[in-house]
Amino acid sequence: MLNVHNLTVSFMGTDLFSGITFKLNKGDRIGLIGKNGAGKSTLLKVLSKDIETSGGTMAFDKDVRMGFLRQDIDFVEGRTILEEAYQAFVEIKEIELQLEEINTQLTTRTDYESDSYTELIQDLTDKQERYELLGGYNYQGDTEKILQGLGFQREDFDKLTDTFSGGWRMRIELAKLLLQNNDILLLDEPTNHLDIESIIWLENFLKNYSGAIVLVSHDKMFLDNVTNRTIEISLGQIYDYKKPYSQFLLLRGEIKEKQLQAQKNQEKEIKQKQDLINKFKAKASKASMAQSLMKQLDKVELIEVDQDDNQAMNVRFAISKEPGKIIVEAENLSKSYGDKHVLEGVDLLIERNSKIAFVGQNGQGKSTLAKMMVGEIPFEGYLKLGHNVEVGYFAQNQSEHLPPERTVLEIMEDAATDGNRMRVRDMLGSFLFGGDAVDKKAKVLSGGERNRLALCKLLLQPFNVLIMDEPTNHLDIASKTVLKEALSNFNGTLIVVSHDREFLQGLTSSVYGFKDKEIKEYLGDIDYFLEEHKMENLREAEKRTVVKVDRDTSKSEAKQLSRDQEKELKKLNNRLSNIETEIADLEKEIEKIDLELAKNYDEVSARPNFFQKYKAKKAKVDSLMEEWEKIESKVGQFS
Repeated sequence: MLNVHNLTVSFMGTDLFSGITFKLNKGDRIGLIGKNGAGKSTLLKVLSKDIETSGGTMAFDKDVRMGFLRQDIDFVEGRTILEEAYQAFVEIKEIELQLEEINTQLTTRTDYESDSYTELIQDLTDKQERYELLGGYNYQGDTEKILQGLGFQREDFDKLTDTFSGGWRMRIELAKLLLQNNDILLLDEPTNHLDIESIIWLENFLKNYSGAIVLVSHDKMFLDNVTNRTIEISLGQIYDYKKPYSQFLLLRGEIKEKQLQAQKNQEKEIKQKQDLINKFKAKASKASMAQSLMKQLDKVELIEVDQDDNQAMNVRFAISKEPGKIIVEAENLSKSYGDKHVLEGVDLLIERNSKIAFVGQNGQGKSTLAKMMVGEIPFEGYLKLGHNVEVGYFAQNQSEHLPPERTVLEIMEDAATDGNRMRVRDMLGSFLFGGDAVDKKAKVLSGGERNRLALCKLLLQPFNVLIMDEPTNHLDIASKTVLKEALSNFNGTLIVVSHDREFLQGLTSSVYGFKDKEIKEYLGDIDYFLEEHKMENLREAEKRTVVKVDRDTSKSEAKQLSRDQEKELKKLNNRLSNIETEIADLEKEIEKIDLELAKNYDEVSARPNFFQKYKAKKAKVDSLMEEWEKIESKVGQFS
């Protein structure tokens, strides 16, 4: 499907990576991994032809279709969810407009005998055939099915995309890619901003995807569940193994061990030959032997060991002072955004040294509650922080608020106090901003680098309670591991909003599940929550079945129809059925006439009163549709 050979990408004279060669075959699900700034997103942009290469070639199979899910989704404002999802069908929408224009001309023109009218009929037939081939008669139904499968309700379809969070927008973009039926999917951190349920859905979809996938992700569990091949970008080179992430790590370690042993044996052999050369050089009778050994050494290819980028953050979260026993106390908390109620009547008590995870679908109030706790947004009800509580808050979009024109060092110095200003450079070094990196402007930093800087900036303020909203977004796997260890060793109270299952495993001792404006506590880590949540969903499905029967029963009991009403309702339903049959038959007749016109216009149009009968059939369809709507409305009054 794709052959990449000797690919090089440079920025300002420096190679980001060079000489990269690999093939992408159907069925490959590649996890593209590496540190922040290694060039993963850049490689995806090169493959999608968003940016040009500095050298090398890329050869694609003929007519290969490629979809690219970017990190930053940019929707056109003013479109509804359905309108945005329909952007997946560019050609179909174009043909729809053309068909509308042709039909308008056919109903207004009267030059039935002209060549141009014949050409118009032929054009109509050609476009209808193309429309049907592209799935034009099914795309609207397919779109609604996919959107509902991704968690959207039918009542959401006509809402503007502007009113939805980043996670829901990501689902719309995923729906578009799914509907396009691409051969290659390029996915740049698709799990960012998705809730756990959505991630599990995406895993199942990608596992059954028949094309090829190149996936950038820092979610270890997601990589293990989805990929069958791993390509690591490290220090400008790639390492390609046909294994998912965890198996890749083991294999990579074994290969490096063998390389080290082979290198050690080679060095030993070279030393032995060098000792003989030194010994023989002193004797004239052995000079030829020394020359022979020297030639052998010159031909030896030195064994190289794969180089690892072992730089890692050095993070430690220390508490400022000991707080009281109660950290957060809340009663009857409620929050609404206009007509949308997010939280209602929530009671909460968080004690000192608690380790809590907030989980749930996007839009259920996780980030909202975090913002309420730090006083960022107004709310209804009672909420109070305990004695001596000092909160350190990492917002979900914290890194986006860094001033783009300020350098890394300037941002830190602006936020520093007199007490810690002298430590700023040391702190930046701990977060991998050493040397010239401190002079980089925020606007040129990668997503992971911005997150690291935002975390470093957080340490400039005193705190004994940490509230962190999606802190792992964009962080590479090594940085996430360091952050998790630092949070595990934190002696204060931790509240973390996260969708990353592996990151949450063993980190928290309780999980707060957000659903239907309420919060439920689960005593255990994320694995316990997911198991319990699965069981609850099964029980809810059983309850919904029972409730449906009860509702149907209560409805029939609440509104008993008289005998005359039952007769009238039966009569209306029969008429509806007859109308639907008539419409279907007429549409088939009209379609048949259109095909006959296209094949032999002169003969068909010469039939007596042909066009009067043709227009009469179309008018009859319109009339039946109006009657159907009126009767359907009357039927609704009986329910």
